[in-house]
Amino acid sequence: MSTKTETRKEEIIRVAAKLFKDKGYSAVTMRDLAAEMGIKAASLYNHITSKQTILQEIIIAIAEEFTQGMNEIIRNDANTIERLKQIIGLHVRIAIDNADGLAALNSDWMHLENKLDYYLELRQNYESNFLSVINKGIDNNEIKQINPDVLMFSMLSTLRSLYLWIPKKGAINQEELSNALSLILIEGINI
Repeated sequence: MSTKTETRKEEIIRVAAKLFKDKGYSAVTMRDLAAEMGIKAASLYNHITSKQTILQEIIIAIAEEFTQGMNEIIRNDANTIERLKQIIGLHVRIAIDNADGLAALNSDWMHLENKLDYYLELRQNYESNFLSVINKGIDNNEIKQINPDVLMFSMLSTLRSLYLWIPKKGAINQEELSNALSLILIEGINI
């Protein structure tokens, strides 16, 4: 089994995501990024056109990954509880795989400029699908009659902040964390 070698562009994006998380997108310059990588700033432009492009690559890739995952969940024929567990698992997997990128998505999305409308559309569709899972669960008496918006907000508040908690914990078993979060977030709402 071979491991995919990281390209220079992927390395730039990974290092930038960490810098954006640590300092904030607005505070990071291309010189900061070059210094962190031990190269000249001009060399960055051989691989990437701007800091904005880097931010777009980070955020849009993650938003599209969430969208693709949610679309797969919506298409399957699982019951509501299983779908909610799958949504939690999706968030856990992405947070473990890319905590720094999630920090940019959560903190810096408003800086997307020409990709902002696309990102907002992806986010709106994701939340609409999440809400439809919850509403179907309420309609089918699989979960309690709770305000669906409050329920989604409660779950997403926890799931969207995983990127803050996961890096502090070291090695995390994705399945164990998904199961624990499912127990905590779902047991209180199922009938």
